[in-house]
Amino acid sequence: MKRFGAFCRAKLAVLDPMLIVCTSILSLFGILTLIGGADKFGWSRVAMQIAATVVGFFAMVVLANLDYRKLAERLSPVFFGVSVLLMLLLLVMGEDEGTNKSWLYFDFLPFGIQPSEFVKTALAISFAYHLSRVKERINRPLVALGLLGHAGVIIGLILLTGDLGVAIIFLGFVALMMFCAGLSLWYFLGLLVMIAIAFPILWSQLAYYQQQRILVGFRPEMDPLGYGYQPLLSRDAIMAGGFFGRGLLKGEIYHDLPASHTDFIYSTLCEKMGFVGGFVVLLTLLLLVLRMIMIASRSERDVGAYLCVGLAACLIWQIVINTGMCFAVLPVVGITLPLVSYGGSSVLATYLMVGMVHSVHAHRNRSSAIWQ
Repeated sequence: MKRFGAFCRAKLAVLDPMLIVCTSILSLFGILTLIGGADKFGWSRVAMQIAATVVGFFAMVVLANLDYRKLAERLSPVFFGVSVLLMLLLLVMGEDEGTNKSWLYFDFLPFGIQPSEFVKTALAISFAYHLSRVKERINRPLVALGLLGHAGVIIGLILLTGDLGVAIIFLGFVALMMFCAGLSLWYFLGLLVMIAIAFPILWSQLAYYQQQRILVGFRPEMDPLGYGYQPLLSRDAIMAGGFFGRGLLKGEIYHDLPASHTDFIYSTLCEKMGFVGGFVVLLTLLLLVLRMIMIASRSERDVGAYLCVGLAACLIWQIVINTGMCFAVLPVVGITLPLVSYGGSSVLATYLMVGMVHSVHAHRNRSSAIWQ
């Protein structure tokens, strides 16, 4: 028993305290919100969230004790190949939910799997390693094209599934990783020019309802009973919470709010816990991201720095898009709030991401930090 205790303490000792505190607070707020709304969401979802959190924590500890350098050097092609395979499998076997193919269901599992959530970490690892190998030549056209092809295959497959929101997150964190690796701003400017030129053509190819969803996403008052109904109701729930909230077991608006336990759980949380609860969650998310960036700055190798930056950027985009949806200032694209929203795939995948950052922290060499 003593040996087992010593073994556990040794494995936990490599974890970064700040990351542990932040992830624990966020998970706690998510579980409490589900408990407070169990009358609508059901206790089975509360149990699933707790189970995903526990499994995610143990997976995080395992990853933290693995050397990220060896994973990147030896398994990057495997991570990329598995990512492509998962997305192809989703295209072939994925279940349609709305206009997207986002979930895989198997007869031997009592729950669905969202492959894109796990592909985030896999692509971040393989892409970080790719960047570390070509950083001295990154501004050569063929090298830059190779990097774009690496990420473009995954992003293209995600677009084929119809999940625009997830594709935007992937594009965002890949772009930031390339910027941090030293890619010239001229490449980014050229990409923006290409997008500007192509936009009128792409817009004309969209169906009228698709155009309306985008326009109403930025101004939901244009269609308050249609596409604007969900974001407007979400904003009402946030405002109804006031400063201290209506109470954990109280609240009414979240009952009528679609996806109030997943994409719009922040609105549910604010209705129940008010401005105080919402502020604590956002502050904790900010501290989590800042700590990930700090660990990136202390990494002894480029691959660790790029990996942490990519995963931090992934969370930043999720936070911005999700809260923008909840405050009715951005289109509704189906993005969860990290560790707070209900969803086994989302929770487990986020813990895996944080586990990789723990690994970079555990294997750092402060005297060799690449960013000072």
